[in-house]
Amino acid sequence: MRSTRSASATMIRLLQHARYEVLPTASTEDKVLEHVPSDVAITVTASPGKGLDATFDLAERLAKSGYPVVPHIAARMVSGHSELTEICERLTGQGISRIFVPGGDADPAGDYPDALSLLEDLVRLGHPFEHVGITGYPESHPTIADDLTVQSMWDKRHYATHIVSNLTFDPAVIRDWVRRLRSRGVTMPLLLGIPGPVDRTKLLSMATKIGVGESTKFLAKHKGTFARLAAPGGFTGERFLERCAPALAPPEALVEGLHVFTFNQLAETEAWRTDLLQRLQR
Repeated sequence: MRSTRSASATMIRLLQHARYEVLPTASTEDKVLEHVPSDVAITVTASPGKGLDATFDLAERLAKSGYPVVPHIAARMVSGHSELTEICERLTGQGISRIFVPGGDADPAGDYPDALSLLEDLVRLGHPFEHVGITGYPESHPTIADDLTVQSMWDKRHYATHIVSNLTFDPAVIRDWVRRLRSRGVTMPLLLGIPGPVDRTKLLSMATKIGVGESTKFLAKHKGTFARLAAPGGFTGERFLERCAPALAPPEALVEGLHVFTFNQLAETEAWRTDLLQRLQR
């Protein structure tokens, strides 16, 4: 009974500190305004096809509507120091104090081949942002060795304020990865990346684009979960968080909340989160 209460308390805490990742499409702003409470932080991805302006334009509009926003500044999409200076002035001028810095999937546009090089330049610009997130990889990255991904987080510890884990479907992977991070001495707080309710075909088609490795293999072995991916309380929600909870509950795990990959399914994601919170709090 005590372990059940502890799991519920951990899930409530994480769900209350969830933020939603969105793609900067033409309909995203309307979906956010219609379905997402204004106290939920919205992170806006950076698309090589759309360019950084699409990310910043949407982030600025949502900020004006009262949302905490976290634009992604993909390092390889920034040409160099001058452009980065302009980006910082633009975002801080709109009151934006949080950013997320991935390396990005594009070929380097200039001086930043990776996230670390851009993070170092942000220090030279005087730490313009209060919160700076970096990517963590619970699973193998398709192009980066596991040891290098952990080393990368260690190298970035002086430049970032927290880690956002990439998508995984396996609670055992989360447990082992968090333990490995903390035993290595990486002490930045962590936001656990999870998928929101989404059509399974769309999720799998996007998996390779966001760095998911073993997750697709895991799902292939558990075909019965496919039909539940789009349903509240299915694979992506209650059961997954319950299984993760023991690893996320200890204070030393430093897991502060959720980073929900919504794939722009915002109505479904908020309905799932709200419903699960209400049931856990009864």
